[in-house]
Amino acid sequence: MKLRKITRITTQKKQKHRYNIFLNTSAGDEYGFSVGEDILIQFRLEKGMELDNKLIETLKEQDNLHKVYTLTIHFLSYRIRSEKEVITYLQKKEVEEEQIAVIMQRLKKEKLLDDQQFAEMFVRSRMNTSSKGPKVIEQELFEKGISGQIAVNALEQYTPALQKEKVQKLLGKKIKQSSKDSFQKQINQAKNTILQKGFNQQLVFEAIQTMDQEEDTNHEWEALKFQGEKLYQKHVKKYEGFQLKQKVMEGLYRKGFHFDMIQQFVEKYMENQE
Repeated sequence: MKLRKITRITTQKKQKHRYNIFLNTSAGDEYGFSVGEDILIQFRLEKGMELDNKLIETLKEQDNLHKVYTLTIHFLSYRIRSEKEVITYLQKKEVEEEQIAVIMQRLKKEKLLDDQQFAEMFVRSRMNTSSKGPKVIEQELFEKGISGQIAVNALEQYTPALQKEKVQKLLGKKIKQSSKDSFQKQINQAKNTILQKGFNQQLVFEAIQTMDQEEDTNHEWEALKFQGEKLYQKHVKKYEGFQLKQKVMEGLYRKGFHFDMIQQFVEKYMENQE
């Protein structure tokens, strides 16, 4: 078995924690490979030490693995990650699958990767910083590789009481006194928006039922007049008399206004236009 002796060990100029290993050859000493400080210490590399080809390959592999590990630690330093996120990152860096498996095992052993902890922090962050409901958050967890019991456990902290509080706040934001739409239309639009955010339909329905639905009559009347006048101008060129009234009434009804208010508008506004 051919042995090669270390003739020199020098520190790299740009990376002080890395070292160049020079080996003896028939032409004198030549650069062989480089290693990080950890590998240098672990294998006790020093001038005069003899290495066979197998050990040299092991040193190179271990050094490359350490570089990948350091790269991954840097990736984890920005925020907590799921296992899937780390694997995807390493795959994009074209790290070999065997090395990825070793890195993942080490990270989990060192408690630097924990999908349950990640899921719980992710849910807590979404609860505190967004208006998203549990269904949307669950889908986001799935996209990050978290599903099954881990996701279920993490979502338990998003209690029905907290969801109800969030839904009520969203309803309050969506129902605006300055709107030109009917109160009912605002309710319907708010409901659809909240459902799209991932809240349970029954929970949204209950929140709507318990909220104060006594709309401001003056505001509702102003909104109806605004919409009614728009409908009148839209249809007056094509219809007249009873047909015109029907078109306006149908349009206002579809927009969610009460029938008695619509009749009042027709009697007060439209009859004065004739």
